[in-house]
Amino acid sequence: MVPGAGFGELGSLVPAFDPAWAVFLDVDGTLLDLGERPSDVTLRPGLTHTLGALRRVVPVALVSGRPLADLDRLFAPLVLPAAGQHGAERRGADGRMHRAPVSRSALERARAPLAAWTRDHQGTLLEDKGATLALHFRGAPNLEAEAGRACHDALQRLGDGFLLGTGNMVLEIRPRGWDKGRALAEFMREAPFAGRVPVFVGDDITDEDGFRAANRLGGLSVKVGDGPSAAGWRLAGVRQVLDWLDRFVQWSASFPLGG
Repeated sequence: MVPGAGFGELGSLVPAFDPAWAVFLDVDGTLLDLGERPSDVTLRPGLTHTLGALRRVVPVALVSGRPLADLDRLFAPLVLPAAGQHGAERRGADGRMHRAPVSRSALERARAPLAAWTRDHQGTLLEDKGATLALHFRGAPNLEAEAGRACHDALQRLGDGFLLGTGNMVLEIRPRGWDKGRALAEFMREAPFAGRVPVFVGDDITDEDGFRAANRLGGLSVKVGDGPSAAGWRLAGVRQVLDWLDRFVQWSASFPLGG
């Protein structure tokens, strides 16, 4: 069997490694275990080393719901090409920044009532990321329906330029037309990603856009965890993702590019 292909631990089915890949990685739930709050996460030992070694083999980008500043803080001193806020902000491999045209004054019309709502509901958190607003209710899962109504009401203040997305114990108001699939497609038009095979790895419903984009471009999509998905491959959890990336780095050392 080709290294990296086939079943590993229960619930995992991964593709064969290929030096022609360009790897796109979600963060929370994929590289990091989920926390009750966005700040309640830690990197597993050796993760930045693995990612640094991986990017010497193939192009690598992070594609996350977190803001870019948050990603840079988490992975410091490593700085990777990255899309934050589901693609509403993106840094190419050349360091150029790309941002969705979002009106902060418009977004404030939704932020103020949601901030008031979270103050009255223990266990919830409103995260203002700049271009998006995320209402987390992992600490109060019984409030999911009520949180949904609050977000829907806030969305009505914004017009057609925004939509309400769902995630793992989070609801997010974000600019319409900007998602992880668009971010992947934009990366794939730029060096050093252009001409390569996109591989998108993620765990959440917001990653489905990335899976579909990778599939359309003839690439590979890897779902982390269970549940229905457009992804063609599967990894059981965060530990399995990190083990798989480690194996890719080790494989590349045994099968050098151009060898």
